Amino acid sequence: MRHGERGIALLEVLAALVILTIAGLSMVSLVAQVTDSARVAREREIEQADESRLLGAETLLNRSDLDVRLGSRVAGPYVVVVARPERTLYRISVARVETPEVEDLVTVVFRGAPAQ
Repeated sequence: MRHGERGIALLEVLAALVILTIAGLSMVSLVAQVTDSARVAREREIEQADESRLLGAETLLNRSDLDVRLGSRVAGPYVVVVARPERTLYRISVARVETPEVEDLVTVVFRGAPAQ
């Protein structure tokens, strides 16, 4: 092997090392992003379960209890809003305190008209 050929072989090895280093760093970055996404998804799943339980408890209330709760109130890290758009319908929504304008869960329940 001549001296010039050895220099080219060394450059090829260095280029291969650079390519492998870039690929390795990309993989490490990808794994970190996937791990972070999984953590955020787990946290959001727990929040959704909490909100679902809170909304479920609100939907079990009778008419007089819902009337008392009309308006918005803070329940831990959540905001619960109870509205009565019609005489027999109650709209219940749950949002996070940080973003109360973004309703995460909403339902409408029917409660018959009170006896006269």
